[in-house]
Amino acid sequence: MTESLTEKKPLAGNNVINQIAFVVRDIEQASEAFAKLLGIPKQNWFLTGDSDVSKVVFRGQPTDSRSKLVFLNTPTVQIELIEPNPEPGTMCEFLDTAGEGIHHIALDVDSIKEKLPVFEENGYPLLQSGEFTSSEGRYVYVDTLKSHKILLELLESAVPRDTVPTTDIFTPFLGTNKVEQLAIVVKDLDAAAEAYCKLLGVEKPPVIQSGPSELTQVIFEGKPTEADSKYMFINTPLLQLELIEPGDSPSTWKKHLETQGEGVHHISFVVNDFEEKVKLLEDLGHPVIQRGNFWNGKGRYAYMDTTSTYKVIFELLERF
Repeated sequence: MTESLTEKKPLAGNNVINQIAFVVRDIEQASEAFAKLLGIPKQNWFLTGDSDVSKVVFRGQPTDSRSKLVFLNTPTVQIELIEPNPEPGTMCEFLDTAGEGIHHIALDVDSIKEKLPVFEENGYPLLQSGEFTSSEGRYVYVDTLKSHKILLELLESAVPRDTVPTTDIFTPFLGTNKVEQLAIVVKDLDAAAEAYCKLLGVEKPPVIQSGPSELTQVIFEGKPTEADSKYMFINTPLLQLELIEPGDSPSTWKKHLETQGEGVHHISFVVNDFEEKVKLLEDLGHPVIQRGNFWNGKGRYAYMDTTSTYKVIFELLERF
């Protein structure tokens, strides 16, 4: 029986989003940058097995797709870095079409054989499958791109995956290594919320309207703007998801929608010494894109253009 929204059961059997995966062109460079960001030793990449080991099937066809991988554990989600080879595969396709950036989020499942049909029956077909290289297990990517604006990976492991945060910690670059939030810009907030609540088996949270400009005081690309929008926060055990539907006035969200379409806009970090951290990133060539106060006045934020190094915008948050 298909698991539906009305039953409020997560399609995967759980709603613990525990991995955010980036596709990159240079894994050495990305691994060094993220290690510094998180305050951990640089991790060495490993190469996935050849077709006899990995058994990759992409869009129904066997492929020699292989990737260099790095896994970085944080107090919340695991960050995966992927540098694919040129053979057909979802990572290579993403690199060719969207460029570097966040490719998927992941959930662990007890049995892909049991859970994949649930996703297929709900309109999320199989995109790619394969076997793990460094441990016993397998994965599938299901095509949630149209509905969720990002792909979803299901992971089946013989033994629990190692997601324990690294203990050999230096000082994280931003003073924290905790990824608080993944934010996605959408054209239709209600439709995206329906899709996510169905996936996660949760009630739909309330819609929040952007606050008055005299309170939010938004500056986008150096100019004041109303930055009207509506958004929603969906809490999962490790990570908060934010869905944002921009209005008509200028904003980073509206520009993202017009230039890149729907999809991941930023990841967030709650920081101390807010202005100090903003300047730290500015001094490294990552300028402020937009900044302002929370809709309710209980904090402030700054979006930093960190895409050249980290392949995604960073949002710095300060809560009052």
